[in-house]
Amino acid sequence: MIVVADDDEAMRLLCRVNLELEGFRVLEARNEAEVEAHVQEEHVVLLLLDVHLGTENGLEIARGIRTRHPEVPVAFLTGSVHIGELTAAVSDGAVRKPFTLEELIGTVHRLARP
Repeated sequence: MIVVADDDEAMRLLCRVNLELEGFRVLEARNEAEVEAHVQEEHVVLLLLDVHLGTENGLEIARGIRTRHPEVPVAFLTGSVHIGELTAAVSDGAVRKPFTLEELIGTVHRLARP
C-alpha cells in the first residue's frame, strides 16, 4: 500500500489515479493523524508526503514515522528548492513539484518495498 499525504485534494487524486494505473494500491491522507492511522493499519510500502501538509510540518511527520515505523520508506512531494539537504536523514527521496508522471512513477518503483 502506498500512502499519498498532501493537503491538496487534486494532488492526491492525481497521484492515486496514476499509481493505481501502475498496479499499486493507494490510500490518501490529508493530515498527520490520517498518515499515522494508515501506517498502523496497513502494510505501507511507501509514504509520499507533502513537506507542507496544510499547517503541519512534513519534516516533523517524517521524523515521527522514521522513529515509530523505520521500515516505511518516505519520499517528499515538494516544490522546495533545497529539500535534499534538509531531508537526507528523514527521507529516501523527493519528487519535486511540478513533476512529470514519469518522475512520480519512477520514484515509486525505485522506493516502494514489497
